[in-house]
Amino acid sequence: MNTTKRIAGILWMIAGPTAIYYLIKTALSEISKKPVIDTKIQWAVFVIVFIPIAIGIVIFGYYAITGEYDRLPESSAEITDQ
Repeated sequence: MNTTKRIAGILWMIAGPTAIYYLIKTALSEISKKPVIDTKIQWAVFVIVFIPIAIGIVIFGYYAITGEYDRLPESSAEITDQ
């Protein structure tokens, strides 16, 4: 299972930047089709909101690769003991 988690971590680390690339590419394409202020604001909000989400996805993948999720707590008591 730990190997699966590490492979998934690699996929998450690839997915974050890839999603940002395609989001920005789509935003630029849509803005060039209809260059009015409404379209620019809409796509700017999409990009600004999604970039931190994508960064979180990359961080999640990094932790999966480094083995932070190899042993998860079995109960909520173990979480509060730390």
